[in-house]
Amino acid sequence: METVPHAVDPNRAAQHGSVVMRLLDEIFPLVEGFYVDLHKNPELSHAEHRTASGVAEWLTRTGYEVHKGIGGTGVVGILRNGPGPTVMLRADMDALPLEEKTGLPYASTARVDDPDGGEVHVMHACGHDAHTACLVGAADLLSETRDQWAGTVMIVAQPGEETLDGAQGMIDDGLFDRFGRPDVVLGQHLGPQPAGLISHRAGIILGAANAYRVRIFGEGGHASQPHTTVDPVLIAANVVSRLQGVVSREISPSEMAVLTVGRIQAGTKANIIPDEAYLEISTRALNDNVVQQLEEAIERIVRAEAAASGAGREPEVERFQGSGATFNDPASTNEVASAHHAYFGDEYVIHLPDPSPATEDFCAFGLPGDPQPIPYVFWFVGATPHDVWESAPGNTPYEKMGNVPSNHSPYFAPAREPTLRAGLAAITVAALAYLAEENPDAAPVAAPAEDAGAPAGPPVDAPVGAAVPGPAPEGLPAEGAVPGEPVPEGVPGEPFPGEPAPFADQPPVPGAPEPGEPAPAEPAPGGPAPAGPPLGEPFAPEEAYENPFLAASSSWSEGPGEAAPPAGDTGGAPTQSPPTTHPADMERYLQDDGDTGQGEPPQTPPSGPAYSGPPPEGSAHQGPPPQDGDDEDRTDPDQRS
Repeated sequence: METVPHAVDPNRAAQHGSVVMRLLDEIFPLVEGFYVDLHKNPELSHAEHRTASGVAEWLTRTGYEVHKGIGGTGVVGILRNGPGPTVMLRADMDALPLEEKTGLPYASTARVDDPDGGEVHVMHACGHDAHTACLVGAADLLSETRDQWAGTVMIVAQPGEETLDGAQGMIDDGLFDRFGRPDVVLGQHLGPQPAGLISHRAGIILGAANAYRVRIFGEGGHASQPHTTVDPVLIAANVVSRLQGVVSREISPSEMAVLTVGRIQAGTKANIIPDEAYLEISTRALNDNVVQQLEEAIERIVRAEAAASGAGREPEVERFQGSGATFNDPASTNEVASAHHAYFGDEYVIHLPDPSPATEDFCAFGLPGDPQPIPYVFWFVGATPHDVWESAPGNTPYEKMGNVPSNHSPYFAPAREPTLRAGLAAITVAALAYLAEENPDAAPVAAPAEDAGAPAGPPVDAPVGAAVPGPAPEGLPAEGAVPGEPVPEGVPGEPFPGEPAPFADQPPVPGAPEPGEPAPAEPAPGGPAPAGPPLGEPFAPEEAYENPFLAASSSWSEGPGEAAPPAGDTGGAPTQSPPTTHPADMERYLQDDGDTGQGEPPQTPPSGPAYSGPPPEGSAHQGPPPQDGDDEDRTDPDQRS
């Protein structure tokens, strides 16, 4: 990669996004069902086998070249569509060892054995289920609209984000060597902001984090004879107290730093002084100098406290987990944020004044320290139900964010529909900011059938009330039009007059040819035929992905006793499948009279329903986008992590 591709005009990207988003309502029930299924069946880091199989199956059936087992359970999908930039879209798949207390009808009741031999609950408390569902949904939308863009889409479903080693594991397993280096990497994360709100920040958006194991060795004995022992519990208590002074007395007030002792363990019984104590410590910072300062302070204090108590053995301090800061490329952030402003409207896109102390390993995909680092953009998608947000205490957004169930909380319950719609649109429009050039060699996107005698008018089944609906934002100038003047009818970016719901007559079968199109056996323009099992051929039994919602409502499913038609068979009338958008499917799937393992929803914290806000409107960003200049948080102009 010698040059970084420049994004297309943001209005043009928004117009292409609007054309692509006309299919959103057709695909959304499948995305929503996939999300609910993932939420009910979470998997811990590096054990995402079922999730990875679901992602691989979805990508295979929508025409991607699919590779599994990258960095353990990672999945890579490649869709080549003629010459153009390579855009990588990434999502993480793993869940947390946490007991869910949301009271949702699809709440997780999963339990697994932990490495220590105990049993732990598992919950998607950080939104990775939504990230993954939006990723495969965006991949599907881009596959179905190849005439709207040109280039290569690289889909990456990553394991092990919560352990901060999954991204590097995929890179070490040859991610870029085997599948090529992307020109830009795009990713997103759910946050505690109001559902549907998109939040950007150029420069540092997430801090660096490290985790340390500490073992303190003493001399055990009877609790009635403490003078004959060296008590490691007392040493550990002194270490915890002393560490609290590091940030307040050793770090400059102008710097951000966090030091937390998250785990302390010692002893087995009240009348026994143990031989050792164990601690785990987490640190956060925004630059490498503070990271190093915190690590040196931990080492110094632990060893000094052990020596002060007369411990006969040196303590052990080990760094076992870590990631650098996530530093958004300013120019690329400007381009993606501009496309989001143009599509969603200024009311739905904000720019964060400060970075978050939270941490991601997404930054590893930018290859920090490489002579040619890869630019990346990472943003937040708000997930808090609007009634929960409005009722939360606080006079400012930051006060409210501290009083709503957020990431890693057992009460974290995103507003399902507005959050998924916003995330699906955000990552798709961001990809089109680089890919949105028409591909004349691609097969045209299937156009919905229209009644010849139907009068022109708005769509009969147009979505109403969603925070991020599919139709184009209002007020966007047509290509070549003068800003501020009315947009003539029929230009790209406006709904087709009298257009019914896409594919209203019959649900599409991913991979099946449209009338007049070449059979799927022919390679897509600009690339070879997808690898992996032929369309319609199931994965091996040990990799089969069972999703009750998809089995009941997906257009991929065949009717009872019916087999899928051979690829390339366009003769005869197509078999009618159950409509994919039938609301009863989701109602049946979400009924809480089944085996959900849930009692009555808790009264606090509140967990309200999805919010239906006004549709986005307005033209391209009126407020200033993030500038390309030096970010105040950068300590080095070449800093990437």
